[in-house]
Amino acid sequence: MNTKNANHPVDTLRDGSLKATIWRNEGEKGPHYSVSITRTWRDEQGDYHDSDSFAGSELLRIARLANIAYDEIVIHRENDRKQQA
Repeated sequence: MNTKNANHPVDTLRDGSLKATIWRNEGEKGPHYSVSITRTWRDEQGDYHDSDSFAGSELLRIARLANIAYDEIVIHRENDRKQQA
């Protein structure tokens, strides 16, 4: 089962308008994780959208989110190993 297709991320990390969404996917060799990093913005009608384009001033915040996402994935992998044991 692909969790991403089920629209259920395992975690969502935020820093203002920036968002790192962690997805758990099942593969032939077991579960693996992926991360989507986006910037949320609002249009003139007030509808929210996600973009994968970032300003240079956002790059350090993205790096921080990526680092935190990596740490969270390590925890999820460890939990997966414990459940399989």
